[in-house]
Amino acid sequence: MIITKIRLQNWKNFAEADVSCGKRLFIIGPNASGKSNFLDALRFLRDVAQDGLAKAVANRGSMKSVRYLEARRPSDVMISVTLDAMWEYTLAFSANKNNEPVVTEEKVRRFENGQEKIILNRPDDKDIGDTVRLTQTALQQVNTNQEFREIAEFFSSIQYRHILPQLVRDPSGFSPIPAKNDPYGRDIIAQIWNTPEKTRNVRLKKISEALGIAVPQFQNLSVELNQNTGIPHLKVNYAHWRSRGAYQNESAFSDGTLRLLTLLWSLFDTSGPLLLEEPEISLHEDIIRQLPGFFARLDKSRKKTIRQIFITTHAEAMLSDPGIGANEVLRCEPGNEGSVIHGASEEDRRLMTEGGLTAAEALLPKTQPPHIEQLSLFSLL
Repeated sequence: MIITKIRLQNWKNFAEADVSCGKRLFIIGPNASGKSNFLDALRFLRDVAQDGLAKAVANRGSMKSVRYLEARRPSDVMISVTLDAMWEYTLAFSANKNNEPVVTEEKVRRFENGQEKIILNRPDDKDIGDTVRLTQTALQQVNTNQEFREIAEFFSSIQYRHILPQLVRDPSGFSPIPAKNDPYGRDIIAQIWNTPEKTRNVRLKKISEALGIAVPQFQNLSVELNQNTGIPHLKVNYAHWRSRGAYQNESAFSDGTLRLLTLLWSLFDTSGPLLLEEPEISLHEDIIRQLPGFFARLDKSRKKTIRQIFITTHAEAMLSDPGIGANEVLRCEPGNEGSVIHGASEEDRRLMTEGGLTAAEALLPKTQPPHIEQLSLFSLL
């Protein structure tokens, strides 16, 4: 299952958005244009499915934090997702007098053989008789999502990665509370260790081979448990003039090595959409150029499932891959009426298909902030 369409209304800095999605999507735009907020709409659905509406909103601050600042009527926040052109899930919510998030619309539609069937349509008679029910979605409750549980399971499988190497090296130094499914990497080594041994060893061997190409002298990646502390650590041998080389753990890995390692580990997971935030950070330009092709080849190697990937990026090297199609790029543009998401125009498509331009050449220049050249005149004196 993949996401084929996303609609937003009054979500963060988007007054509205309506975009189509394929198996791979690159999201570009200047800083603060809404790239991360676009991904966060999908993370929000995951959090609702896993932890409920109230916690999903609270984790983002409050209703004020998720609602578009200049929202007009209707002011409800709405996220709607179409899956495989088969399912459509829509969730709209607002705040009650106690500033608690409450469902104003929750609808599930299924399309089969050209026919539409409405599986869920809230508020219903029970909600009207007991408005407290509207503080929870049907999505988050196993006793109400039985007919569309595969949607809840799909949303729960969404993964977000924005690895911060310093957190991978020293997770307890930032918080004494153990992390779970931390998008920034605090528990990534624990996740590797807790993977079944056979699967773990196969993945680490493949990752070690890839890193051996990208990182000089890198070989024999493994993970080991420190018996004294009970904390797992990565272990790798760096070849040098001595025959046995030298072993190091993640504390000595460079930022780029840790980012690439955790990116590769995330890609090997076979379930759910993967949301990648600027994976090019700290990586050599020549490695960045290889990533889009690597994503495509990895997907083709899967025997049963397709893993959809959403990637935010500023990297010209990433978008220089000629295999990236015009329909695989969305551009966020900030404005006085909020951010707008653009797909490639007909002219963009023509330049890329007939003119032979890459996404970096045809689309990336459009993300340049206006008057950016004036920054060269800026002085601290």
